[in-house]
Amino acid sequence: MRPRPDPIRPGQESVWAYPRPAIAEPRDAHIVIKHRDRIIADTRRAVRTLETSHPPSYYIPPEDITMELLRPAGGGSFCEWKGAARYWDVVVDGAALPRVGWSYPSPTPAFALLRNYIAFYAGPLDHCWVDGEIVTPQPGSFYGGWITSDLSGPFKGVPGSMGW
Repeated sequence: MRPRPDPIRPGQESVWAYPRPAIAEPRDAHIVIKHRDRIIADTRRAVRTLETSHPPSYYIPPEDITMELLRPAGGGSFCEWKGAARYWDVVVDGAALPRVGWSYPSPTPAFALLRNYIAFYAGPLDHCWVDGEIVTPQPGSFYGGWITSDLSGPFKGVPGSMGW
């Protein structure tokens, strides 16, 4: 059952207007991620993925990530559109956030823009910003989208959204 999209206020875009299958597009928004007073990432060269009912996930080039704070994590997952994902831990001052980042070393051709870029779950990190606005993590334990005030939902991940 498809829910009724929320009203769109001026300056907003609806996640219900996003495509399915998903797409990836360059985004020059200023993305900053900070944890324990350390900058994890700072970029204006992110790629965001858009998919119906989901807030965007932001993928960051490794050159704009403090890579010495990341370590490869075990396991993986598979996206029907992007391909096989690998996971990353963030480790700051000896404290690890397990599997808080993910990337696609060999994405499908439609998602070649994502090759080796890394996305992060906002929830476990202290601060994630898009153009100076602190993001709200997408609801649910699996999804990695970032909610900002320029989006209207409802967003997949809320209770009852499994079939969306």
